Amino acid sequence: MSYDQATQFAQTWGVVMLVAGFAVACVYALWPSNKDKFDRAARAPLNDGE
Repeated sequence: MSYDQATQFAQTWGVVMLVAGFAVACVYALWPSNKDKFDRAARAPLNDGE
């Protein structure tokens, strides 16, 4: 495999992996069952050591 082939492969599949990872992160963040967990985490700095 030459350098040009390796860079073409990395650029092509790198973009695919980046888009797939972004999609997974968005689905995880917007999944309805995670709402309570994220709400608790958002209020954590406001708690007085409870």
